[in-house]
Amino acid sequence: MGMAWQNELKLHLQKLSDFWVERNLDRYQLMEDQEKKAIHRKKAGLRERGVDILKAEVSGNILGTTVHGSERTVDYFYRLRLFQKQQDTFFFEDVQTKRRATFKEGELIKDSSRAVESSVMDVQDVPTKLPQDEWRMPGKGKGKGKGIIYDRLAAVKYADRWWDAYNPKFRAFDVDCTNYVSQCVFAGGGPMNGQYNKHSGWWYEGNRWSLSWAVAHSFRWYLASEGNRLGAVAVEHPEQLQPGDVICYDFEGDGHWDHSTIVTEKDGKGMPLVNAHTTNSRHRYWAYEDSTAWTQNIKYKFYHFND
Repeated sequence: MGMAWQNELKLHLQKLSDFWVERNLDRYQLMEDQEKKAIHRKKAGLRERGVDILKAEVSGNILGTTVHGSERTVDYFYRLRLFQKQQDTFFFEDVQTKRRATFKEGELIKDSSRAVESSVMDVQDVPTKLPQDEWRMPGKGKGKGKGIIYDRLAAVKYADRWWDAYNPKFRAFDVDCTNYVSQCVFAGGGPMNGQYNKHSGWWYEGNRWSLSWAVAHSFRWYLASEGNRLGAVAVEHPEQLQPGDVICYDFEGDGHWDHSTIVTEKDGKGMPLVNAHTTNSRHRYWAYEDSTAWTQNIKYKFYHFND
């Protein structure tokens, strides 16, 4: 049997590439139900938006393998690039995530995503709802962001540079979405404040950081507070956002904010495409209907930075 599982995995990755372009459904039998539903939603969303997938590229890097009797599990990094066309606009989407393939006697019997869009990390030490007073800085309630020039290009360049990697100047978290977005906003000139109380302001230094820097729920409430120094203003609709702005996600609609992304591009109809960490993504459609964490109760908050 030897290395038969490696050849089987290579064939599987090739079929996953064909799956997106040719809509061949034979790969579904290897996926878990939650992921199947997410893929159905993504394909339905592409049709509704009038997006055609012209080409798909899939690759994988093996992280480790374990053998138990006749079964072998293989953890690997999966990278997908979708070349898309919408009206006269061409763009691409990248996703990189961890997956686990299970083989029995060399035959692939299961392939599942190991990605988690939200995690228990985002509820540690954080109340269900933070009052705005928690973040208010004395004398700074009015004119927030005054005098700050937000460099959107710098924020987007940083987002594209580090979407699939981790800047060694900052700690990398298992749930890294908000840490990554905070870094992008900081690269665009967002000012830190509130050091060194983790419940105050928005800041990172050495091995310390505020909850609002790294926790999605806290970041959302900091942006909404009178004390935010970033010049963030909530807007009603996603099309009002520009590259460099951010979106916050409450997947369950229960008041706990789970995820953060940064807008890095617009599609052919002017809707945001976002970058994110945890499931590392570039130019992903903003609504996240392709996420296994998505529910019909999802809520969004859209924040535009004054510049």
